[in-house]
Amino acid sequence: MNTNQRKNKLSTITLDGEAVTFTEGETIYKIAERQQKHIPTLCYDPRLDPFGGCRLCVVELEGARNPVASCTTKATPGMVVQTATEEIEKYRKVLLEMVASENRELDVHPLRGYASQELTTLVDRYEARTGRFAGMKSGTSNTVDDNPFILRDYDLCISCYRCVRVCAEQEGDYAINIMDRGFSTQITTEFNGLLKDSACTFCGQCVQTCPTGALGDKKAMRAIDLPGEIEKTRTICPYCGVGCSVDILTKEEKIVGILPAMDGPANKGALCVKGQFAFDFVQHPDRLSMPLVRGDDGELHEASWDEALDRVADGFRKTAEKHGRHSIYGISSGRTPSEADYLMQKFIRVGFGTNYIDNCSRA
Repeated sequence: MNTNQRKNKLSTITLDGEAVTFTEGETIYKIAERQQKHIPTLCYDPRLDPFGGCRLCVVELEGARNPVASCTTKATPGMVVQTATEEIEKYRKVLLEMVASENRELDVHPLRGYASQELTTLVDRYEARTGRFAGMKSGTSNTVDDNPFILRDYDLCISCYRCVRVCAEQEGDYAINIMDRGFSTQITTEFNGLLKDSACTFCGQCVQTCPTGALGDKKAMRAIDLPGEIEKTRTICPYCGVGCSVDILTKEEKIVGILPAMDGPANKGALCVKGQFAFDFVQHPDRLSMPLVRGDDGELHEASWDEALDRVADGFRKTAEKHGRHSIYGISSGRTPSEADYLMQKFIRVGFGTNYIDNCSRA
């Protein structure tokens, strides 16, 4: 037996009766995920450090006295793991019944956020809408926070802390934290104030990781009652040079919201406040729909496209003849699509033979 064979043999666990190889440092959850075994969880986000708080991901480990959290338990050679025994599935159902019993409602609109359906999906999967643990409701919604972007509906909070952890681990803002303990646990800002008075940058990461819709996208939620089905279109955010992947949400060709692409190579689910929320300009009633040219009276007047383009072309020509080609400098907007930016740089480089072209997205 050579060294590689010996190493492969040692790096093996038995998962649901099947021998599976793994890499040192991998958790049971990661291995099961790679084997396409769906272990439920509510506190897990692949971008965050494993937390093990919801306990839904527990599995049976041979030799262990109690079930272990698969998201925090690292695999060791020779482990024998069962991911979905009858006992474990019963445990998960009871746990979901208890979680559901504390919430005001379980059915929230998907426009609240990327992960907002996770609790609802699991409760339905395990038929946990029994109501047998009905009683007091936990969480107190912050209805006085008048920020225009993030709904803080903590009546739906299950204390998974994903919002707190994504704010700290991914954004480094530490704008929100945990107050009190037990049934009185509450997500809050410093001194329990408003988001706009905290370190919050309104990136929307807390909204998109929330599995219950306790944190919601206020701008997207405006479209809940609009007619039409929600459609997603994958594109690239044009605001800066990072190239974040986003999914544009539309209803009947009207943009109603933006979701970060969790598989985006540049952003992996992250967005800034502009990429997440600044899309109203696309359909704003003040946006120009016809070209305007300045008349002899010094005022702007509507004109045809042919008239406007002729005026622009004549202006460029006269400027180049009088001051030379280096007197013309092109700047493209971060709100334009990539195709328009390409044409703009082509216009300057080919039309005038210079590299005098820039974009406010370059930084």
